[in-house]
Amino acid sequence: MIADPVDSAAEARASALGAGRVGRLEPAAIAGVISRDVVIFKRYWRSTTFSSVVQPVIYLLAFGLGFGSLVKVVGHMSYVQYVATGVVATAVLFSSTFPGMFNTFIRWQFQRTYDALLAAPVDVEELITAEILWVSLRAGVYGLAPLIVGLAFGLTPEPGMLLVAPIGLATGFGFCAFGVLIAGIAKTIDNFNYITSAVLTPMFLVAGTFFPISRLPAGLRTIAKFNPLYHCVQLVRDVSLQSFQVADLLHLGVLLAFGAVVWRLAIWRMRTRLID
Repeated sequence: MIADPVDSAAEARASALGAGRVGRLEPAAIAGVISRDVVIFKRYWRSTTFSSVVQPVIYLLAFGLGFGSLVKVVGHMSYVQYVATGVVATAVLFSSTFPGMFNTFIRWQFQRTYDALLAAPVDVEELITAEILWVSLRAGVYGLAPLIVGLAFGLTPEPGMLLVAPIGLATGFGFCAFGVLIAGIAKTIDNFNYITSAVLTPMFLVAGTFFPISRLPAGLRTIAKFNPLYHCVQLVRDVSLQSFQVADLLHLGVLLAFGAVVWRLAIWRMRTRLID
């Protein structure tokens, strides 16, 4: 039986593609996408860093110095300590979710960057994972800004603060993946206003950043405990003030579980959008 030349050529191309791939989430593919992001980031890092750092620092100064003159102590810590450690989560939230939403939507819909990257030996899973990893790395670094400012206003340096960047990375991974998921669902870029106003703003207000959630009504207090940002706040606060608790393992577990779930959902949704 004579083989069909068309089928033979298709099989040869499939074999060549298969030979070039080792497995899922190849480090080389992920590193290639991240290296591209790093090169581009060098062009606009000043404006991105400014917007990601200044907003949480303003919150710290406004609440820490403003309310701090009225409220001296919250629990076992000063109000400045309370706000400085809590605003870390706010910095991570905004510096991860917004790039996840806006950058993904623009690169996919308008610039067609993802179409070009997928023409290389990179699949959707590797592309989205690399994008989320890069943003979460930045978020972990930006999360340190409120702590640095807080040191100037009486926050005592502690060895546990070295863990804040990894915590910010884990939190940023989940929230960036959430942003990518929303980008894959949104029909227009204007739809992000709903998420910002109805999801993100309430999320950081009831995360224990500026006041204890124990002051909330019972129903809201229960809802707040399902907020991943609340678990980030508690974890950062405990490691920064050297008040480790067994509950911190639960906080870490929630952040990791949240990140894993929304990461897979983001990949699933973007695959349906990018692959016809």
